[in-house]
Amino acid sequence: MNKASIYGLTLDQLTAWLMEHGHKKSRAAQVWDWLYRKRVTDFSEMTDVNKECIQLLADHFVIQTLTEHTRQESADGTVKFLFKLSDGNLIETVLMRHKFGLSVCVTTQVGCNIGCSFCASGLLAKSRDLSGGEIVEQIMKVQLYLDQAKRDERVSHVVVMGIGEPFDNFKNLVNFLTVIKDHKGLAIGPRHITVSTSGLADKIVDFTDAQLQVNLAISLHAPNNELRTRIMKINRAVPIEKLMQSIDYYLERTKRRITLEYILLKDVNDRTEHALELADLIAHRRQLVNVNLIPYNPVDEHSQYQRSERESIRAFYDTLKKQGVSCSVRLEHGTDIDAACGQLRSKQIKAG
Repeated sequence: MNKASIYGLTLDQLTAWLMEHGHKKSRAAQVWDWLYRKRVTDFSEMTDVNKECIQLLADHFVIQTLTEHTRQESADGTVKFLFKLSDGNLIETVLMRHKFGLSVCVTTQVGCNIGCSFCASGLLAKSRDLSGGEIVEQIMKVQLYLDQAKRDERVSHVVVMGIGEPFDNFKNLVNFLTVIKDHKGLAIGPRHITVSTSGLADKIVDFTDAQLQVNLAISLHAPNNELRTRIMKINRAVPIEKLMQSIDYYLERTKRRITLEYILLKDVNDRTEHALELADLIAHRRQLVNVNLIPYNPVDEHSQYQRSERESIRAFYDTLKKQGVSCSVRLEHGTDIDAACGQLRSKQIKAG
């Protein structure tokens, strides 16, 4: 029997499962505390849980399914982990240090089928979704890494921006978010969590209706259909008009700010005319929209794209500001290691 990761269960699901197997509701709270507060890595370490329950859990679940394959540490404190899954697949997880806390970027799929033409994550096609437990375990592995350093640090922020399209793995994504938000466990505040999507409009609606209270970011990267289709094939299925309808639904229902991510590609989408077109696209939404400008991390396999010049980035930023658009330029992390998402994994697979 292939045992499931216990991290894949929300507290309500764990409670229901244990009660179905003859245990009291309070037992689930004990187990949950051992998993997320004491952070044990083996069921036998749960010393105040009776032996029958320990054996039951061990018969049906595992705690650890990921092993560390490679770790890269940057001079700026960024740590990129390459984890091996139980089936041998590799995924990336990144720890980033900010003034406001420690942020972890998690992966949701093995590979990606969205096919953004500039992206290292899409170099290898999707082979499967990650389970909710495999996504949660990425946070736990990073937290254990911090615990071992004995500096009393904790993961305070999470971004779902690693390999894969989160909304293409929606059910497991929601379970993951529910687990890490739970105040009895990791207690990561929903306003400290951001999910990024390439723009699956129907799932943006579902995400809105789920009322998860976490932040939403949209990978836009172009201000018109012709250009966006050229660099993001998802735009053929979900053109900008349909995407903007789902964004409007989100803004109207939640009254929360949304981030539009815009990666700057030299002489492709970084001219002043593109900035003006982008400002026009979000004109009536600007009070609840922030544009995050992202300097491009070059990828060998996508040599047709280059990083925009610093002057072009500044001009783009200034143009948006003059049009009343809230915007920022993303602070870069890990530039002395394999910075682009999916780059380390791709290199390791090729080397193997």
